[in-house]
Amino acid sequence: MPAQAPVVRDIVLIGGGHSHVGVLMRFAMQPEPGVRLTVICRDTDTPYSGMLPGYVAGHYSFDDVHIDLRRLCQFAGARFYRTHVTAIDREEQRVICHARPAVGYDLLSINIGSTPRLDHIQGIGDPEALDAPVVAVKPISTFQQRWLNLLERARAAQHPLEIVLVGGGAGGVELLLAIQQRLAHEMPAGLLPRLTLITRGKRLLPTHATEVGDMLAATLRERGITVHFGEEINAVESATEALAVSTLGSTTPSSTTPSARSQRLLISTSGKHYPADEAIWVTRAGGARWLEQTGLSLDDDGFLKVRDTLQTLDDAAIFAAGDIAHQVNHPREKAGVFAVRQSRPLADNLRRAIRGEPLKDYVPQTRWLALISTGDRAAIASRGRLGVISPQLRPWLWRWKDHIDHKFMTRFNDLPSMQNASANRGGLLALAERCRNAWQALAGASGRLHPHLTAELDEQEARQALSALAMRCGGCGAKVGANVLSRALASLSPLENADVLVGLHAPDDAAIVRVPDGQALVHSVDFFRAFIDDPYLFGRIAANHALGDLYAMGARPHTATAIATVPQGVERKIEPLVRELMQGATDVLNAAGCSLVGGHTGEGQELALGFALNGLVDESMTDVTCKGGMQPGEVLLLTKALGTGTLLAAHARLEARGRWIDGALDSMQQSSQQAADILRAHHASASTDVTGFGLLGHLVEMTRASGVDAELDITALPILDGAEDCVARGVVSSLQPANLRLKRALKDPQTLLDHPRYPLLFDPQTAGGLLASVPLAHAEPCLAALKAAGYSASAIIGRVREQGDALAPISVTR
Repeated sequence: MPAQAPVVRDIVLIGGGHSHVGVLMRFAMQPEPGVRLTVICRDTDTPYSGMLPGYVAGHYSFDDVHIDLRRLCQFAGARFYRTHVTAIDREEQRVICHARPAVGYDLLSINIGSTPRLDHIQGIGDPEALDAPVVAVKPISTFQQRWLNLLERARAAQHPLEIVLVGGGAGGVELLLAIQQRLAHEMPAGLLPRLTLITRGKRLLPTHATEVGDMLAATLRERGITVHFGEEINAVESATEALAVSTLGSTTPSSTTPSARSQRLLISTSGKHYPADEAIWVTRAGGARWLEQTGLSLDDDGFLKVRDTLQTLDDAAIFAAGDIAHQVNHPREKAGVFAVRQSRPLADNLRRAIRGEPLKDYVPQTRWLALISTGDRAAIASRGRLGVISPQLRPWLWRWKDHIDHKFMTRFNDLPSMQNASANRGGLLALAERCRNAWQALAGASGRLHPHLTAELDEQEARQALSALAMRCGGCGAKVGANVLSRALASLSPLENADVLVGLHAPDDAAIVRVPDGQALVHSVDFFRAFIDDPYLFGRIAANHALGDLYAMGARPHTATAIATVPQGVERKIEPLVRELMQGATDVLNAAGCSLVGGHTGEGQELALGFALNGLVDESMTDVTCKGGMQPGEVLLLTKALGTGTLLAAHARLEARGRWIDGALDSMQQSSQQAADILRAHHASASTDVTGFGLLGHLVEMTRASGVDAELDITALPILDGAEDCVARGVVSSLQPANLRLKRALKDPQTLLDHPRYPLLFDPQTAGGLLASVPLAHAEPCLAALKAAGYSASAIIGRVREQGDALAPISVTR
């Protein structure tokens, strides 16, 4: 196989807004050789704002209105980093992220939408926090959770709630009508919440045709929604006494009105007070506060000023689109239509910039069509100063809007499976083949690079790129260059340990480590290739996976040496990859009390990482928990959910939802150190970590070593979200067939074949939980302690039995 294209340039996309999902799709359809895309976003499911009212009204499901950003990135060959940005270092061209290493860029694009700016209102707090006194509709991800919480409150309420929405634009009116529509179908008429809209404007939808605003105001009145015009809110506070509200908004103390006793908030204007159980803000927002420290030009609301090329005024390497961008020559209202239409010019200009070609200007349209839903599967149309409000046309307009919205979402969610990608020219295999073919053209007879990249590569980078494509020698020639390695490792701060006499930063050939008196060494080794595209996260999981063997034995982690394989490429791209990979590993090792003392890094086709670990136990072996200590009558405890094997296999085939993978990655990052301590404190007699052989394989090892049988309750097994869906579709790990041979260890396996969890008995785990046997009297206290310590998936999954006459040691109840 020809070598994969070495990475020579990085485009980093901050945010998963409408513009960026379009950029990802365009680069998926036409990859740019040597260019790597990285998306940084705190949310895996990115919402489509145009369908939010329909979701609130109950017309759409969560998945109908969200784009699976992790899956789209996988399809586009882009890295996905689930975190949020805190700053940009423009001098070093790095994006500073929360709780992970900085991310370098050659070109940067920002599409993060708007952020609530309510600090001018007293008592408002942080509107993005889930426990804030009010909820802002932006960011939508926070609003979505608050909306679900409000639904639960409304269902449980013994009296009508007061819900106040602030904002008289199209978004606020749509949302309030959608809330009413949903609650009307959820609750009895006598308990329907009372809805109020407050706006500082003199009419609704001031930027639309007058008849459109008037019609929607009439609709609100007809549906019993109170509207207050010309009100400027200046404070929000907790109500300290029951209040009764007149229709004019004045307040008087009351202790007799049932609804008044439930008031939590008091929304104040000049001279008036409005009590509310929930207050929702759909008003003009601004840019994220961290942008103020970038030195980039912002408008009065904190949005980035951009040229017609969508580059920021101050930095040609930084682009912006969507709500966060203010196009200085063509200012427009904040509307999703502009973000969607900016995706093409943004993608094209990013491509031109990386090639060194002249950029082209983008001029947005001056008028656009807005289809505004009224909650009840009806809509009106507004374009400029024209409106279509006819009652007879409203159902048709809603169906038109519904068709447009679904067509948009289908582009990003109906992606071909990797299983069929080779037959699909839009699939990743075909794209990768085209990318490889393009890079084969790089080294022509003249030795010059492809003309698209020549202007952007200096002579040294060109030589390194060509070298990465050439046949590489093995042996010592496969080592990563000393300069790259030393620079990448210089930033690491391994845990200081007095027992380490010669360690990581010494120039010697090996580490020298002292073994404390009275201690014995526990050795373990693990190594595997990357299954995700985030090197920092992979480093964390690889270290956590390796440490599991020590925890299972009851050993205290002491020292580690690493072995890593990294792809060939340009030095300035390989260096941060090594740094991120080892930073993730070192963070986990340090937290475990384990010192990284050395290792080896070599070149290869795929990123991979492993560790040789040393742990310590007392020479007496009294605290060691081997596999062979199980006793009949004990309880089987599992500390983590199963399913990482099938989920990672589905992720590779584009058949897993991003949030399922998020859950699996969170589980794999959870250390088993505290779980091991809890198990030993509750007199666990045996334990192992559940990894490549799957639950059944590791349990069989324990029963054989202990001379016992075991009984599993298949319904009690903790399962990661999405794992059952994946195995039901036949998506399993490549290790599954080998593990499946152990079905001979099951008594009457034929009775289990139709159970949806049966395949998960054989599912190989990465950084899986601990499987332990605990005396019956200690089982429930042990489980309670595990859950209190954050192992929420931990469960009692079976019993240890006397060894029977049957050859199969494992019985399964269902």
